[in-house]
Amino acid sequence: MTDITEIIDNKRIKDLLAREKNLERFNLNTYMLPIEGPSSRTVTVEGKEMIMLGSYSYLGLISHPEIIKVAHEALDKYGSGAGGVRLLTGTTVLHKQLENRIAEFKHTEDSIIYSSGYVTNMTLISTLLGKDDLVIIDKYDHQSIYDGCILSKADWKRFNHNDLSDLDRVLEEHRKHYKRVLVVVDGVYSMDGDIAPMPEIVDIAKKHDAFTMVDEAHALGAIGPNGKGIDDYYDMKPGSIDIMMGTLSKAIPSIGGYIAGNKKMITYLRYASNAFIFSAALPPVMTAVALKAFDIIEDEKERVHALQKNIKTFIGGVKEMGFDTLKSKDTPIVPVIIGDDIKTFRFAKKMKKEGILVPPIVFPAVPREGGRLRCCVVATHTEDDMDKILSTLEKIGKDMKVI
Repeated sequence: MTDITEIIDNKRIKDLLAREKNLERFNLNTYMLPIEGPSSRTVTVEGKEMIMLGSYSYLGLISHPEIIKVAHEALDKYGSGAGGVRLLTGTTVLHKQLENRIAEFKHTEDSIIYSSGYVTNMTLISTLLGKDDLVIIDKYDHQSIYDGCILSKADWKRFNHNDLSDLDRVLEEHRKHYKRVLVVVDGVYSMDGDIAPMPEIVDIAKKHDAFTMVDEAHALGAIGPNGKGIDDYYDMKPGSIDIMMGTLSKAIPSIGGYIAGNKKMITYLRYASNAFIFSAALPPVMTAVALKAFDIIEDEKERVHALQKNIKTFIGGVKEMGFDTLKSKDTPIVPVIIGDDIKTFRFAKKMKKEGILVPPIVFPAVPREGGRLRCCVVATHTEDDMDKILSTLEKIGKDMKVI
């Protein structure tokens, strides 16, 4: 009988299964551990309470009492699902309120929400761009952006990570051959934790008559004096960036994604993007949660300040020990570079044994020999948490000769 795995590249499968087998054999696998309860500053795993150092809940809103309250109210009023796609019968009052709220929050004319952040990037690029167009992306952009380029059938080129002169070169060489050009970058890069130089990217794009788009998945709620994202961080004028994309599943403790921008573009997306037309609407309960979260970010700025204080403490501490954190600055994602794959898995396992849950990231998600602990700092980490995290990192780092 033919093995179904033959339809996929055999070497790829063998390599992946061999890695998984070795992780299990040496008891190093910390992936997909079931968490018993909310992903807060501490979590319970295998019956043991641990400090969470990998959660996207940057502002600690998952268990916020107002979030829980509106979730219960929406569940009682609307039930568990939307009952259809947005274009037909799946739009509730909450969906419209959330889209208006996002547009207000991001200072744009309108916004549209989708039921997946990953799909938001894919559908935006594939809906707006086609065979006569060019997409220029940062080498380290999120996979969903790559997949959107492929799905769009537009040509696409990469520029070196955060390299402004290389972006200018790519535009200089290729702009004249295409009808429309879109430059797409991450606001905060999910593996390296650094920030796109957005004002300069906008200036270079405008010089070459190109549009700009930023993915704020890890920027929203986390950077800027008000936690409002990359435009807040750089104090950019509203409308400077043509297309603002964000997720509703990180600092916003829900699910889904959004595009904020020009009203005509948003209207077009409502009638032309497949993810809006053919995918079930965001459940009303999750829509209510996202709606309330935007209010909390504005009303409880102390959460943003606590997060940014913890970020500074953490980055300063690990750098002082001698760990390589690349160019992470001012963001809750801090890569602690360990090196080869096995050493990275061993380090994460030792952290777990000491009561700290932090995910190991290895090739192909990052370059070979670039294995790292992807540390995510949250606003609710206490001083005691920080002390334990830093002292444990130092102890294991010295034991394993990483520092």
